[in-house]
Amino acid sequence: MKNVFALLLACLLALMPPLACAEELSFTEDEAAEAPRIPDGAVVYDHLTVGNPTPMRGEFFTALWGNATSDIDVRDLLHGYNLIYWDGGNGMFTTDPTVVSGVTLMQDEQGNHIYLLSLQSDLYYSDGSRITAWDYAFTWLLTMSPAIAEIGGLPARYEHLLGYEAYMEGESPALAGVHVLADSLLTVTLNHECLPFFYEMGLLSCNPYPIDVIAPGLRVLDDGAGVYLSGTLSAETLRRTILDPATGYQSHPAVVSGPYIIDSWDGVTAEFTRNPYYKGNPQGVQPVIERLTYTLADNADMMDRLAEGTFGLLDKVTRADSIQRGMDLMAGGRFDMSNYPRVGLSYISFACEKPAVASEAVRQAIAWCVDRDAVMADYTGNYGIRVDGFYGIGQWMYGAVMGTITPPEPGPEDAEAVAAYEAALPAWEALSFDELTVYTENTETANALLDRDGWTLNADGVREKVIDGQTVTLDLRMIYPQGNNINEIFERRLVPNLEKVGIRLHMEAVPMGELLTRWYKQGPRDEDMIYLATNFDIVFDPSVNFVLNAEGEANWSYTNHTDAELYRLAEDLRRTEPGAVLEYLQKWLKFQARFNQTLPMLPFYSNIYFDFFTADLHDFQIVETVTWGDAIVGAALYEAPEEESEPTF
Repeated sequence: MKNVFALLLACLLALMPPLACAEELSFTEDEAAEAPRIPDGAVVYDHLTVGNPTPMRGEFFTALWGNATSDIDVRDLLHGYNLIYWDGGNGMFTTDPTVVSGVTLMQDEQGNHIYLLSLQSDLYYSDGSRITAWDYAFTWLLTMSPAIAEIGGLPARYEHLLGYEAYMEGESPALAGVHVLADSLLTVTLNHECLPFFYEMGLLSCNPYPIDVIAPGLRVLDDGAGVYLSGTLSAETLRRTILDPATGYQSHPAVVSGPYIIDSWDGVTAEFTRNPYYKGNPQGVQPVIERLTYTLADNADMMDRLAEGTFGLLDKVTRADSIQRGMDLMAGGRFDMSNYPRVGLSYISFACEKPAVASEAVRQAIAWCVDRDAVMADYTGNYGIRVDGFYGIGQWMYGAVMGTITPPEPGPEDAEAVAAYEAALPAWEALSFDELTVYTENTETANALLDRDGWTLNADGVREKVIDGQTVTLDLRMIYPQGNNINEIFERRLVPNLEKVGIRLHMEAVPMGELLTRWYKQGPRDEDMIYLATNFDIVFDPSVNFVLNAEGEANWSYTNHTDAELYRLAEDLRRTEPGAVLEYLQKWLKFQARFNQTLPMLPFYSNIYFDFFTADLHDFQIVETVTWGDAIVGAALYEAPEEESEPTF
């Protein structure tokens, strides 16, 4: 892993060439990856059952209604042909050569960046219909549509696209930042006001979606002012085509572009078959396993079900007892395992619209009432690391700050680069998490915070305070995922200390789908705290978590936490020149320090994910791809023939 991190940083540190009008972006396509080689005489299986301890919600279309990790894996199975992809080996975003045959970058007089993309002509949906530039244009127009909000989604934010605001505010029917020049040719213009952006190429991310299925009767047009729809995209139409529980594209996307097609989804289990029209991933690899089943795995018995053959793959195992049981299974040679650092973390999110936890002092006091290292050890054993901010141990930024990766040393022949390298070394060495408060078990500090903030004990021993004429008590409620034993750990590690400082906590298990509905504010919520976890996108841009009200105040949407300085730091982070890695890391640490102080969420740990699987699953490269939905494309399921031994005499 250290070598991967080093290569990643080396590429990130590469100096970006200055932009010029009509600059050709050269890129080297990866060597075509070979399909899994199945040896002669092997017994090949065409069906694999995959289990995950996190239930699916059925949001298999986009993240506009939520972003549960299990649903992300399904989206990787169903939706392919993104214009760009993350090349982990080279540590950079680049265009997918399976999709894009060429790209040219131009810059206009205002400083806008214009990408001219030439598409391959042999892209097809699973029903055999052709995918063209018009499909990508439809994706942008659909996902940013106000009609998405009318049916309970959160429209995508494309501030980086030229003309976004005019289109969203109804000042223009066309999106000026996207032009379709031909079926296989389009331009995407990035607004100079949103540049620089550290992950600039990542702003081109776009999967195609079928307009005939989602918005039947409409077409995408372009008369020169930008792309637009031929008619009104109504909430009524989208409610039927996307959200219908039996046929909607959200849970039953029938026409897709990825390696697999969904055959059924019953709320717990999804069935898939191979998409015959899928031409391959960025390395040109097509899926080999014909059928997949994906379902919920119970921590209590999933390893027994793996041992008996019910499961062929268990994904994202995190509980210490389950990991140990999986390790035991490997002793016989019938099972294998891969592990990889999580690009995410677990935390308690505060619902800051509630007056009790709206107080920074209360949130900090709660943080001082728990030994998070002990919680981590109880839940993950030796497979987690406490985190003190909004980060995960699988992020390259964490590795850079911890010193597991270092800036590449230039060759001695480049005296100027050597001088710059040596001048920057003290700044690199100064990177650390030392400025982050390590909240741990200290009820005296918690009591002092609450005293200073005006919270006093009532007759029941619970602190209270008059806020806006109303008496608010620190009698709090927290929900957590059903089937998770974190409540048992909190009953030992958190609740007693809270009681010592005058805070009462009630915990309630709710189904994961309901928990996420409340977290995403898709319905009413009366809890003060939510225990959950998240995984980050490769493009780490916390500014997108904020929404601005009419007065321009920035609110961290799902926590309802308002902090102008935290938003400013998030904005400053995203406005870093590509390649300015040291500057990005310095800004990243400043953001983490402010997050650590204000605590819209109380972070606990980031951990190592474990995948356990039958030894008959070959070439399952989960470490390189992160999600099993990507890794399964390059895998094969077969029982290898026994090797003949030489006769002995």
